[in-house]
Amino acid sequence: MPTTPTPDLVCFGEPMIEFNQTRPGDRHWLQGFGGDASNAAIAAARQGASVGFVGALGEDRFGDAFVELWRREHIDCSAVARRGDGHTAVYFVTHDADGHHFDFVRKGSAASRLGPVDLPHAYLAGCRILHLSGISQAISPAARDAGFAAIDVVKRAGGKVSYDTNLRLRLWSIEEARDTMHAAIARCDIALPSIDDARVMTRLDAPDAIADFHLRLGPTLVALKMGAEGALIATPDQRWRLPAIAVAAVDATGAGDTFGGALLARLLAGDGPLDAARYANVAAALSTTGYGAVEPIPRREAVSAALAANPTRTGEPDR
Repeated sequence: MPTTPTPDLVCFGEPMIEFNQTRPGDRHWLQGFGGDASNAAIAAARQGASVGFVGALGEDRFGDAFVELWRREHIDCSAVARRGDGHTAVYFVTHDADGHHFDFVRKGSAASRLGPVDLPHAYLAGCRILHLSGISQAISPAARDAGFAAIDVVKRAGGKVSYDTNLRLRLWSIEEARDTMHAAIARCDIALPSIDDARVMTRLDAPDAIADFHLRLGPTLVALKMGAEGALIATPDQRWRLPAIAVAAVDATGAGDTFGGALLARLLAGDGPLDAARYANVAAALSTTGYGAVEPIPRREAVSAALAANPTRTGEPDR
């Protein structure tokens, strides 16, 4: 059990070792790290937030590598379980003219075996924000239930919850995804859907209609990530459209996770929704300028410099 004070932000999910094929057809793969919750945790930590992680790793070399990574990134991993009954998950990224594609080796992973009884309740109760995703709950029935249990612990303690949809239909049916994710978002304060996920999940097309749908579920802040179209930030009272930031993008792996982690870091630092989202929009764009989910995630100095160089990219009120 963890013995350290709970950080402000706790991320819950499945860490994954990444192998990225940087050139189509190349036999050489760049080894890195991924998993949406871990990516968001690293993004937040690189912006100066106090961050911890709840999840599970295998008792293997890949698990050891993750512990070393988190320690380098100043992420508290005292609440991460090491399990002998499951392996650390792995995924592969390939690239072509249609974008980036993923293949996974995750069935039976240590994280998928983590259930409600395994959660560090006191640790979770001490955070200001819990962040998790659809993937955090999709990897197994035990993980689904653990996600709901973690949300309940944090909400009872007075904390807030952030949820990123990250729909993966290889892991569950669209019906199960809708039921689970919409029930989770209804208990959350911050919703971070992406436009492609949201169109499938809500059967709606217009960004404003999608934002309205999520606000009706219960969150008080919706940040709809729209890729090349930027982002739509909505509260019950106001909303803003943020234009995309022009960069020399080569790999969008983890960009949405970077947006989420950076947004949460800035909210914890005291920014309002618009300023936090402006910052996150720039951080996400910068994360696409290198290969891999983690290595290109920018640090606070780089994001601040890019913001200073784009002072007019503030976003326009939408309503």
